[in-house]
Amino acid sequence: MTVAAVILAASPESALADADGQARVRRIADAAWSGGALPVVVVAADPAGAVAAALAGASVTLAEPAPLASGPSAQMARGIRVARRAVKGVGAALLWPARFAWVGPETATSLIEAHGRDRTAVVRPAFDGTPGWPVLVPLAALDFLAALGPSATPEEVVTSLAAAFPSRTIELGDPGTTHDATTPRAGLPPYQGPPGPPAEHRHEWGSLEADRSEDAPIEGPDLAPYEPGLDADA
Repeated sequence: MTVAAVILAASPESALADADGQARVRRIADAAWSGGALPVVVVAADPAGAVAAALAGASVTLAEPAPLASGPSAQMARGIRVARRAVKGVGAALLWPARFAWVGPETATSLIEAHGRDRTAVVRPAFDGTPGWPVLVPLAALDFLAALGPSATPEEVVTSLAAAFPSRTIELGDPGTTHDATTPRAGLPPYQGPPGPPAEHRHEWGSLEADRSEDAPIEGPDLAPYEPGLDADA
């Protein structure tokens, strides 16, 4: 079972906005990777190369967006397609708007584990009864996403997905799922969830990163240019 993370930035400015001393997309990419997502794809325009610079050293792919006029659902589909080409066997993706920079890696892990129990469902985290982000979407929803019109907002996309596919919301107690980066991290409500993933096994957070030499050169990210024909047929 492989679940990707698709981080969606509406503009370079939203990708690079400060999140406690880091660019939002870098903070999210690190949390997604630590939480077990593979691959991690950032969908963001990067005309000056600043987004790539912020992601240097992270295990991510930076994907050029689909045309902006195609709407949020097309950006989601674009990220899933890039993820599917990057890693064989991707079965779902965490759709993760860049403004939700405070989500913890344990939340990503819990959503991935929920997918393992039901691989057909759209799964959404909740905090104090309010649904939030990121939203886990099975790969079977890709064609549905691609067919949605450009006018649907991200919330409307999720509502449409929940109506078309089995869906559920799970209470994870992570305030970052409902409080975006306009709320300072210090101003978040207390974390209410369990101290670790709700499963019998334990994840070694960042274990692969610990094996990397501190003297190794900084690399990345991988780049995925937008190719209209290939992307539409992927």
